[in-house]
Amino acid sequence: MPLPISVGKLLGQQIVESSRIDYKEGWNPESIIHTICAFANDIDNIGGGYIVIGVEEQNGKPIIPVKGLLRDSIDDINKDIVNKCNLIEPRYVPVVSHEIYEGKDILVLWVPGGDARPYKCPVGIYKNAKTDKAYYIRKASNTIKANASEEKQLFSVSENIPFDDRVNNQAELEDIDPYLVSGFLNNVGSSLAKTFKNNLEEIALQMGIVGGPAEYRLPKNIALMFFNQSPDRFFPYAQIDFVDKPNPSGENMTEAVFKGPLDKQLTSALQFIRGYVIKERIMKLDTQAEAIRFFNFPYAAIEEALVNAVYHKSYEIREPITVTLTPDCLEIKSFPGPDRYITDDDLQNGHIVGQRYRNRRIGDYLKELRLAEGRNTGIAKIISAMESNGSPFPVFISDNERCHFSVVLPIHPGFAPEKEENGRRRSDAELRNDVLSLLADEGKLSVSELSSKLGYQMPPSSLRAVIKNLMAQGRIEYTESSKRAPNQKIRLRI
Repeated sequence: MPLPISVGKLLGQQIVESSRIDYKEGWNPESIIHTICAFANDIDNIGGGYIVIGVEEQNGKPIIPVKGLLRDSIDDINKDIVNKCNLIEPRYVPVVSHEIYEGKDILVLWVPGGDARPYKCPVGIYKNAKTDKAYYIRKASNTIKANASEEKQLFSVSENIPFDDRVNNQAELEDIDPYLVSGFLNNVGSSLAKTFKNNLEEIALQMGIVGGPAEYRLPKNIALMFFNQSPDRFFPYAQIDFVDKPNPSGENMTEAVFKGPLDKQLTSALQFIRGYVIKERIMKLDTQAEAIRFFNFPYAAIEEALVNAVYHKSYEIREPITVTLTPDCLEIKSFPGPDRYITDDDLQNGHIVGQRYRNRRIGDYLKELRLAEGRNTGIAKIISAMESNGSPFPVFISDNERCHFSVVLPIHPGFAPEKEENGRRRSDAELRNDVLSLLADEGKLSVSELSSKLGYQMPPSSLRAVIKNLMAQGRIEYTESSKRAPNQKIRLRI
């Protein structure tokens, strides 16, 4: 298998950092096996590294011209590498490439971070090789034995290999559809599309969507999510469910299910929502010449919320993404919720900034397909789209255990249905009096608290309109200067 980088660039320390390259004058089994183990453990998640055999070094840099290896020794070294790698637990064999550089024979070992890490190997190759084993890691340009603290860190890092980048042992290479791969490469303008023929394994290796040893390649989860016609075979309920509930009883309910490769189901669901859900109105105002155009829900907000759900949901949890349309809102729900370090106040104010990503590869592919944008832009775009449309502020909901996450988009006030409470709809005068009475009794309340005390599941447009009107009259005011300040509440104006 060819190296992913030219030997010239490797020895010139171009692209690959010097800390990821280890030079060996000759075949030194013990030192090299320790370094293979260290690169495979990849404690800093930098992508493993390279061991160049046949090159002397000085202060971490190769000595040019290279010394090289005797050509007659290459086969013996190759065999010994395999034998010694059998001592690594679990077994790990790097990619070994015989290269000729400036007329000299050298061996380059490409050691990517392993899928089955952490790895340990004998401290001494020949003495107590079966019993005395340790975990090795890289620190700067050195291979060292991990201490107790570093071992703990290594296990923690190893447990966090993103699910979409793990090898799927329940699938076969044949489960990757070459037509879907080819279509993807063409769509993203990859140079691999020009060389795509019938050698799926070679292309898949270059794309990083397969793993495992050379004699038994297996697809990674990302390959099955994008390049298999039925990802739900491997990830049950990897789908988007749409439900239109015109009333609480569920009568006259409309349902639709979208399956297939993640990008296909996403675009199909969005196309359906655009045609079925989105409605526009034009309102002429006496106070201005231009008419106001607005939608029941801005499409851009729905698109961002659904893309985020596909990007961030866990495909280990057997639950679909659900899009639920009711007369007063549209809710997009996925599992699980955001990390616990995101507080309830952060949720209420739409300040949901991720520090780590559950599905990096899914995110990369969605970005390449221009379905997703940069980091931490989705929530901001949802809020901006709702504001630009004149819609109420979106609501972000999760439970205490962060088991689920919902984005609730309230319908534009111009489309809001008449709301009935306890059998009849409150008049604006009644609602205004109830708001003033509650504030007089309680002192100060948030909009959500007001809504709950008035018996609503979520703030209706009629309540927001009454609050806005009372604000304009100077009868109530916000407790904080910024409308979206954390813990913002409303009180009577004295």
